[in-house]
Amino acid sequence: MPNVIVIGGGASGIVAAIIAKRNNSSVTLLERNNRIGKKLLVTGNGRCNYTNADMSLDYFHSSNKKCIENVLKIFDRDNTLYFFERLGIMPKVEEGKIFPMSLQSSSVLDVLRYELERLNVNVVTGAYVTEISKKKDFLIKTKTGETFHADKVIISTGGMAMPVSGSDGNGYKFAKEFGHSINTPTPALVQLKLESDKLKAMDGVKFEGSAKLYVENKLVRKEKGEILFTDYGVSGPPILQLSREAVRGISEKRNVQLEINLFDKSIDEFRNYLIKRFSYMPTKTIELGLIGLINKRLIIPILKEINLDKNKLVKELSKKDIDKLSHILTDWRFKVIGDKGWGQAQTTAGGILTQDINPETLESKKVNGLYFCGEILDVDGDCGGYNLQWAWSSGYVAGLNASK
Repeated sequence: MPNVIVIGGGASGIVAAIIAKRNNSSVTLLERNNRIGKKLLVTGNGRCNYTNADMSLDYFHSSNKKCIENVLKIFDRDNTLYFFERLGIMPKVEEGKIFPMSLQSSSVLDVLRYELERLNVNVVTGAYVTEISKKKDFLIKTKTGETFHADKVIISTGGMAMPVSGSDGNGYKFAKEFGHSINTPTPALVQLKLESDKLKAMDGVKFEGSAKLYVENKLVRKEKGEILFTDYGVSGPPILQLSREAVRGISEKRNVQLEINLFDKSIDEFRNYLIKRFSYMPTKTIELGLIGLINKRLIIPILKEINLDKNKLVKELSKKDIDKLSHILTDWRFKVIGDKGWGQAQTTAGGILTQDINPETLESKKVNGLYFCGEILDVDGDCGGYNLQWAWSSGYVAGLNASK
């Protein structure tokens, strides 16, 4: 019966500990915080979008997608639903996203904690690991001076996103010491900072629209949904989805631009609409003529952006004026200059390269008995339950194989 130590009590670490214990291992779970699952509580805006009906690999990102494919085949969405249903979680599906019927992240954490207790997993909180070494077995040391011995070690310390939850990237240090390479971590699923002097006036404006991301003038990705202007830039689900490529582009010193589409129409289509619209109100100023079309707080910033006098009468608009207005309402470009950082990021792009990990077991190819799972690996997903699915799947694979 192997003695297994799991380092990190997040989503993947908890599942790894449960599976290893179910397979008759002696299991100790070390967590740096005063309680496990801290980050899990805020997932899905506190509702815990724990998986998704559509598990296409297109929603996952890595320098080696073959590893993701293998792991998801071993423990897929249906396995996840069955695993949690047996623990008491009934699924609720909303547009493909799967939540607990209670719509509470705390429900998911509660049933996981109960299962750890039922199995008598030794959960040690306040255990910040500072050193891992191996001779015949593994020796783990903590900041408080405690030491632990193990036959197998699973590192599930997460990435660097949301450091308030305990993720500080210390797991990368251990991986490097054992010979593993790291794909430089960057924030993902994070708000973007834009270069514009109009942002303060637009702060708080929400609208349904679309956004396109360009890196070196090449279209990288397009997303639709609710977009929010802020005093620093822009947020909302579409922006979070685009942020991975935006942050990577900026880190590589490349030109990154965001195209905001207030209306998802071609410039020609929208120009024809504006001509027709303005024919109904020739004596209105252009400021009044845009009321009812866009949020009133956007009118002045947009008119300033294209140098159009707000007091100019609609009937006095030139063809060039209407062209500029049509263009900005269907293709408003901003330079992306940064992001809101690790504190606001929901996940980490980059991490331990999976090329040095056995894709069937998640055991290190460098060190026998060393396993990795969760966000610490070079795997991240889009919004929609994909990062948690990776946590459950990789936790299962690592826990199962470490217990053999």
